[in-house]
Amino acid sequence: MPAERFAFVDRDGTLIEDRGFVHRIEDYAPLAGAADALRLLIEGGYRIAIVTNQSGIGRGFFSEAQYAAFDAHLRRDFEARGASIEASYHCPHTAEDGCSCRKPAPGLLERAVRELGASLTQSFVIGDKPSDMELAARAGCRGVYVLTGHGEAQRHNLEGPIPVEADLRGAALHILRRERV
Repeated sequence: MPAERFAFVDRDGTLIEDRGFVHRIEDYAPLAGAADALRLLIEGGYRIAIVTNQSGIGRGFFSEAQYAAFDAHLRRDFEARGASIEASYHCPHTAEDGCSCRKPAPGLLERAVRELGASLTQSFVIGDKPSDMELAARAGCRGVYVLTGHGEAQRHNLEGPIPVEADLRGAALHILRRERV
């Protein structure tokens, strides 16, 4: 089976509003244009997977079951908007746990290689935190930084030449323009 191109998308601040440890369905708020952006990527030959740190689980703010219910709701909503999210990977640990799956560690992407046949060298990480861009670099992907969520406030912490876009739609268009070159 040939390796697959993926857009690995951060959740809070990139796909949905980051309201701090979001886990209740009533707090679900997709960012404007996010579903359209994913559709563009899918039409361009990319498969979509979420990669997200969810330390609220490790901190006891919410459970794995609450996270799973929220994730299922998000995926159903995006599917209804024509933007199928194939997989969703999360790290439930805190920064102090020292795990291999908390971004920027590449564990979540390594799992996508094993489970989905993802080609990291042909894939992108899109996110609103410098740790998302560090994940891309560590895993051998390309990264696109968005200014939604924490993006604007943490932009000064970026290292190296990283494409910066206003939002997920801008990131999708950047990726698709790059493919045409």
